[in-house]
Amino acid sequence: MSIWHKLLYWIGLRSNPGPRTFEIAESLHTSVTTLAQHEGRTINEIFPDLLAAGLTQYSTNDRFWKKWESLTPREQEVTALLCLGYSNKEIAVRMGVTEAAVKFHLRNVYSKFRVKNRSKLRQILAGWDFSGWM
Repeated sequence: MSIWHKLLYWIGLRSNPGPRTFEIAESLHTSVTTLAQHEGRTINEIFPDLLAAGLTQYSTNDRFWKKWESLTPREQEVTALLCLGYSNKEIAVRMGVTEAAVKFHLRNVYSKFRVKNRSKLRQILAGWDFSGWM
């Protein structure tokens, strides 16, 4: 039901359309069925866990995106290069700054992402595509 239809229903200009139904893609259905069989549970038992995991992932990605947006352009560049596997020295050369400047930016990034080191930062941003920074 669209938000428009919900609004019309709430103000009494539309009748209740009944329960919402969804169609699932065949490939996803096959994957969920396989997972259910592997875990010895029914599909109906699997769906709440999958939904919770998906919502958690969505929330986490949203939180990390907000942190990314709080970075300065230099901090973003340092972070991207770090996630691409560059060392501090290589980042410094590439950006035309000193290693001390790179370390300064990294300390700020670590603080904003609340991590202690580069491996933790790389871990939480592992699924991000930084290829545009190459």
